Amino acid sequence: MEQRLDVRELEPPVPLERILEALEELATNDWLRVQHNREPYPLYSLLREMDFTWNTKWLNNECIIFIWHAGHPPPDVIG
Repeated sequence: MEQRLDVRELEPPVPLERILEALEELATNDWLRVQHNREPYPLYSLLREMDFTWNTKWLNNECIIFIWHAGHPPPDVIG
């Protein structure tokens, strides 16, 4: 099931903190859809260390990051 998080209006480092908090609660078969106004490069190494997989897409000047537990199939919503 998709969990959504919009961090577009937040100032750093709050977006990173909110994403990490949401991932702590993310169920094994769920994924997190993050709406961001920039690509969060520091997040990617943390995701790797935490054993998550992600896919980043830009849609209408908005960065969308899908994050899910490594070893599980990607969400069907990633086109």
